Amino acid sequence: MADRKVAFLGLGVMGYPMAGHLARAGFVVTVYNRTSAKASQWVAAHGGTSAATPADAARGAAVVLMCVGNDDDVRSVAMGDAGAVSSMAPGSILVDHTTASARVALDLHAAAKARGVGFLDAPVSGGQAGAENGKLTVMVGGEEKTFASAEPVLLTYARAVTLMGGPGSGQLTKMVNQICIAGLVQALSEGINFASKAGLDAELVLDVIGKGAAQSWQMENRGKTMLADKFDFGFAVDWMRKDLSLCLAEARVNGAALPVTAVVDQFYSGVQARGGGRWDSSSLIRLLRDSS
Repeated sequence: MADRKVAFLGLGVMGYPMAGHLARAGFVVTVYNRTSAKASQWVAAHGGTSAATPADAARGAAVVLMCVGNDDDVRSVAMGDAGAVSSMAPGSILVDHTTASARVALDLHAAAKARGVGFLDAPVSGGQAGAENGKLTVMVGGEEKTFASAEPVLLTYARAVTLMGGPGSGQLTKMVNQICIAGLVQALSEGINFASKAGLDAELVLDVIGKGAAQSWQMENRGKTMLADKFDFGFAVDWMRKDLSLCLAEARVNGAALPVTAVVDQFYSGVQARGGGRWDSSSLIRLLRDSS
């Protein structure tokens, strides 16, 4: 982009490294984080500046990117009294990387459009490792012209950036992603537990079937840690339940049947009840091990 000034709002496990990739690519980055110490830490590591409010961070930026927690956070950071949209200039672009509802994406698109600001809902997949390695997959909803302008910025930390349709389409696509992951993790948990109960070398089993039709990202990246009963990393169960609640709520609107997703969501509730809210989502296998 001709204008290299951007802002990044939200420096969690995803936003912190994503903003870092922007700085390394030569963008002039202003950051905002609800906990100011995290913003100061980022500036010390990457340069740029920090701002006291989303509006201050967004002022003068050609592209404002955000990655926060949930719908309420999105509304507060983007549309609150000191929200980003209030200070953005006509022709600038707001990109929301938060996994949120399609409804909030539509509302934010309308608020941005009223100010002459472009908007993209652009949730990501790839987890913390993908953010740190600049290998995220970005699913985008919005207008083609806005997407074309913002795409070079998004490619700074992504391996694939795809426009899925109009506003809200990115969030709907991320819901499909989470629906598929939930079923895969439960199936992988059951398979590993079955292998162990059958007296097989479960690690060898994963190596063999990972070369065939059962292969998946979850098997490749979580199989061995599931065997080792290690879950103190990765995508937290609390966040997975938040995402699945979005899927189930949308399904009630569009009439899609999600029987497996609903069951797996309740299994995750069981993990939370055991104190595993911050465990990686692959911890579903704990329920099977503990019940036997």
